[in-house]
Amino acid sequence: MATVVLVGTLDTKGAEYAWLAERLREDGCEVVMVDAGVLPPPPGTPAADLGPEEVARAAGHDLAALRSAGDRGAAVTAMAQGAERLVGELYRSGRLHAVLAVAGSGGSSIAARAMQALPVGVPKLLVSTMAGGDVAPYVGSSDVTLMYSVVDVAGINSVSSLILGNAAAAAAGMAVRHERVLAAPRPHGRPLVGASMFGVTTPAVDAARERLDELGYEVLVFHATGAGGRALEKLAAGGFLAGVLDLTTTELADELVGGVLSAGPDRLTAAGRAGIPQVVAPGALDMVNFGPRETVPERFAGRRLLVHNPTVTLMRTTAEEMSAVGTDLGRKLNAARGPVTVLWPLGGVSAVDAPGGPFHDPAADRAGLAALRSALADGPVELRELDAHLNDPAFAVAAADRLHQLITAHA
Repeated sequence: MATVVLVGTLDTKGAEYAWLAERLREDGCEVVMVDAGVLPPPPGTPAADLGPEEVARAAGHDLAALRSAGDRGAAVTAMAQGAERLVGELYRSGRLHAVLAVAGSGGSSIAARAMQALPVGVPKLLVSTMAGGDVAPYVGSSDVTLMYSVVDVAGINSVSSLILGNAAAAAAGMAVRHERVLAAPRPHGRPLVGASMFGVTTPAVDAARERLDELGYEVLVFHATGAGGRALEKLAAGGFLAGVLDLTTTELADELVGGVLSAGPDRLTAAGRAGIPQVVAPGALDMVNFGPRETVPERFAGRRLLVHNPTVTLMRTTAEEMSAVGTDLGRKLNAARGPVTVLWPLGGVSAVDAPGGPFHDPAADRAGLAALRSALADGPVELRELDAHLNDPAFAVAAADRLHQLITAHA
């Protein structure tokens, strides 16, 4: 039977979760209730399958101590950690085919942490009072589905019954389908390769993707906008990928210089930790990304800027910044447990970094290459310098062919 795991704070939302459990059972699903509330639930609240004591214990805390401390922030953080661990255990034991939560801000942060830790493809539905605003903290780089509660999660009424009823029906339907997918024999598909792309590196990634398709791979392309890089890292960490073609590492520049498209400090680490073969290039490291022209920080006054479109302004990286990025690139790749080849195009690293282009700066590019070469010296990573532009078809095909060689040798 398909099982829906309900993750909630029954000290404040007990009636709503009891109502949801009834709807899910009516739709033919088994229900597992996880109570991540800190305070005792009101009298008459149905007992959870995994109570707050177990949630706190899973995080290495004592519930009574959390209650007596009176620190709500610390308690919410602890219960979120415990919920994440218990929900993960339920999934690994085959007792989770979908997870559903309804919450305000605190409960949403608890449920979202548990949901984000589950693999991509596992149904995750969060009904939240916070879904009408900035939802990035609740989605992260996962496939969390958000539904705005419209009214506060404060009882079952003529409006909330419609919203929560739809949520229960959606979770039940997704759980039933997911259970069937897991039970069905899985056909042997083509190996998956993750590739990073930006507008200024599109020709290279398109040509490499065509070549990898000829070689028998399915290529998943991620737009290197911060969220895309984090999604690529998540799939690599989750064991989905046979290889990574990281031709567009521009997010490293945003992280180090202060642009708006950083993927965080862990970008370019997951595939290495997982031992996945990688081919990496300095695609679009010539730029740092900002919003509209007027949003570029004052500290960058006088820098070389390019208005890419009304909502995106690019700033050319200096030789010093390219050197720092090259060092960061080399340091991260040296830690990889799997085979890595770096291909550096001597003719330019993006569509605007070419002879006559607005960001053409061979000296800055050479500074990045020199720092990378120094960081990789005597390490296990192979560095190849190619007399081509990143977007030349020959460079793209060489990258695809090298990744195929690494994957084949690594199998």
